[in-house]
Amino acid sequence: MNMQPTAVMAPPPPKTLEEMRLPIVMMRDIVLKTLFRKNITEVGELAAAVCLPRPVTQELIDMAREQKLLEATGTLNANSGGEMGYQLTEAGKSRTLDALSQSEYFGAMPVPLEVYREQVKRQSIRNIQVTREQLVKAMGHLVLPDELLGHLGPAVSAGRSVLMYGPPGNGKSSISNGIRDAMGDKVYVPRAIEYAGQVITVYDPIVHTAVEEDVEDATALRRRKTFDTRYVKCDRPTVITGGELTLDMLDLVYNPTARTYQAPLQLKSTGGIFIVDDLGRQQEPPQALINRWIVPLEESKDILALQSGEKFEVPFDTLVIFSTNFHPNEIFDTAALRRIFFKIKIDGPNQENFLKIFALVARAKGMQLDEAALVHLLKVKYPTIDNVYANYQPVFLIDQMRAVCDFEGIPYQMTPELIDRAWDNMFVKEEKIIH
Repeated sequence: MNMQPTAVMAPPPPKTLEEMRLPIVMMRDIVLKTLFRKNITEVGELAAAVCLPRPVTQELIDMAREQKLLEATGTLNANSGGEMGYQLTEAGKSRTLDALSQSEYFGAMPVPLEVYREQVKRQSIRNIQVTREQLVKAMGHLVLPDELLGHLGPAVSAGRSVLMYGPPGNGKSSISNGIRDAMGDKVYVPRAIEYAGQVITVYDPIVHTAVEEDVEDATALRRRKTFDTRYVKCDRPTVITGGELTLDMLDLVYNPTARTYQAPLQLKSTGGIFIVDDLGRQQEPPQALINRWIVPLEESKDILALQSGEKFEVPFDTLVIFSTNFHPNEIFDTAALRRIFFKIKIDGPNQENFLKIFALVARAKGMQLDEAALVHLLKVKYPTIDNVYANYQPVFLIDQMRAVCDFEGIPYQMTPELIDRAWDNMFVKEEKIIH
């Protein structure tokens, strides 16, 4: 059975200023700052820049005109379909400079936090049901035991938290990426959200992959009114952090120059996956990181703080995947382990699966398999490490043999001697170095 992901319900564009649910002065000031910073004169251009429908933009312009902050230039611009031009009055320039001193933010109108919460529910990670077929398709390049997919499927569909543990080099990171690829649907990411008059930017081109061309163009905006363009339609986001993760990275980032905030990593990953790779290699103890996640994991909400110290709740709608080479009992207490919903051991392959991976890698890299070399590898080399196989080893060994062949100026080939040379680089001999 081929189940396609259900399309996420798009956020509808606002029809009136009342529907915006934003402070009216804030909206007016963002319009003034955008006109000033982008040197815009026409309504169509302004509507595209602030990501609002034209009628709502016109309402804001009319309000600013009534307050003597904007004036019509009295000229119709032939290049823009005969649109009336507008410019800041002296009072408007003064108000704009004052507004810029309070916050440099201009451009896309933010989405109120309360409105964003509604969209998060519509596109929740927990609404997704991933089938075995979708997982197999997304991880088709990996050789995995069937029982592992049987554990992963329910974990992903639950949209909770997953701890993957086991020896290094067995594809925990690749499996995490495969989980992301299995979620084929799209979500809507706000360019910025607003809380208590403060702007928090969320959309980040480094984290988010937009699936439609993000055109700030008046004619394109007129053509495309299917959803609120204060959002960007994206693939479900994936944030991957490793040894560099610190607790500070999970807080709002304040820019004192622009006087705006940037969303922390977990808020950027809303509706998607947050992968904490190499858990146990961070400066922070793993227990401290887990303690930071306890409330979000259990209550689907996170608590952030503004510069003023005011705390507020934001949605926490993220599949958190912890990946570690340590045994969970070494790095967590039982209370922390209880709060992680799924615990999945990722072991190295057995000999049969190791050979499958080796053959797949060799074919992909243009290396002919050689029976004598393989017998030497399995009967002579692997017994020296108690026949412990890892998924990374075929790629490592074949790349090493290719490098030797390139250096020696011979065609790519596999021989017992080349296996020995490759093996020597895979492990460091235990020996005392005399200083």
